[in-house]
Formats: sequence, structure tokens, C-alpha cells
Amino acid sequence: MDLGIKGKRAFVAAGSRGIGRAVAESLAAEGVDLAVCARNEEVLARACNEISEKYSVQVHPVVCDLRKPKEIETAARLANELMGGVDILFCNAGGPPVGDFDELSDRDWELSFQQNFMSIVRLVRILSPHMKNQHWGRIIALTSVSVKHAIDRLIASNSIRLAVSGLIKSLSLELGPYGITVNAVAPGYTFTERVDEITKKTAEKEGITQEEAIARIARAIPLGRLAKPREIGDVVAFLASERASFITGATIVVDGGQSRYPL
Repeated sequence: MDLGIKGKRAFVAAGSRGIGRAVAESLAAEGVDLAVCARNEEVLARACNEISEKYSVQVHPVVCDLRKPKEIETAARLANELMGGVDILFCNAGGPPVGDFDELSDRDWELSFQQNFMSIVRLVRILSPHMKNQHWGRIIALTSVSVKHAIDRLIASNSIRLAVSGLIKSLSLELGPYGITVNAVAPGYTFTERVDEITKKTAEKEGITQEEAIARIARAIPLGRLAKPREIGDVVAFLASERASFITGATIVVDGGQSRYPL
């Protein structure tokens, strides 16, 4: 299927590794030119070079800490200048810290809010005017299956991801008249460094091995395994495409059937 986005320009946040990297590759495979941001300049440069060489598209590395407003503004404006505007925005960031309520400080909550909520607000504010002007755009935010059910020891994520869902729904109403679709993708457990961190901490807390912690997660998923990052990336690419032109305001759960709720 031709997704109809060859030659489009995308900004991929936190795209040097994990699900963000997979999203960048899925878009590049469709002929989309990219600006990719991440904090680690060396890792980012290597990822961008590898994607560019593999898919023969332009990939611009843009160093940015998504917890810092000034860096977001600089990165987004640079992406606009380098590519002449951004058509597709993928909002993503590292997850909030693992821990129960009594383990998290005010600082933990504040950084989580800046990184996982306000980064979306700031990116949309700077990059959506071009989409409005051309009457076409795609905004996709990565959330979590925790918007469907709370996950143990992820209280910050459980809380902030729901706020993102409210933002995405509201933006879809405001931006729809401009031909811009706004959606969220909510992955379940996926083989990433984030899941490696979570399962290690769970294993330490419960006195089990990390392998046992991972196996327990897999048993709770009807498909019997964790997702591969590219399986999430391909869903994002579809939502960014012409083929998804009548989908907006939706949260697409990609969790192998883990969530038991019908909606």
C-alpha cells in the first residue's frame, strides 16, 4: 500500500533510539524527510546517518532536551528552516520515573510534566502554523496503554498520559477545520530501554529475576509476547498517511490485546 506521504517532512521527537527510532525508520521507508531530535549528540548523529543511508532520505539531527522550553523552541524553528516547514509531527519523550506515590518528589512530577506534556504543547505551538497555512498536517503523540488501565509503579505516567489524551482530543477539534489530524498511539509493553529499566526495578523490588518479570508481563498479553518497536512505528506511519485522512481525535492502542476494556 502506498501511504501517499513520499516527500513530506516530519519532526520526530526523541527519535535516536527505541520507539522514536522505529517511527523515524517507518516514516523514512515511505520516503519522508526527517528532522530528528534527542539529547545525546553522538547517538543522535549515528542514528540519523544510519537512517539516511538505509532509506535515501534527508535526516537532520537536532539536539534538544525536551524538558527545556528554549531548546524545544530552537530545535523546532531549526527544523522549519532546514526543511521549509514540517508536515508531520511525532511527539515523544522519555517516560516519567518509575515509582509509587511515596517515592516521587515534587521535582520528579515537575520534570515529568515538562517532558511528557509541555513538550507537546510547545512543539505544536511552533510547528502547527505551517500545517494550518497549507491546510494539511499530521500530529501524532505517543502515550501508553496506561490511558486504558493504570500500571503498577508508574503513577506519574498513569497521570500525565491521561492529560495528554485530553490535549490530543481538544487539539483535534481545534485543528480539524485546517485539515490537520491529531491522534495518539498507546503502546503496551515493547522491547525498549524503558521496559528494561522498569523490569529491572520490578525484579529488585520483588526479589525475582528480570527474566521472570518479563515473562510475567508476556503471560498477561493475549499474543504472548512484547511488541517490537517497529510494530509501533508502522502504526504511526499509517496515521501520518493519506490513508488515515479521516482518523482524528483517536487513541490507537497497540498492546497485543493486553487492555481488557472494550473502548
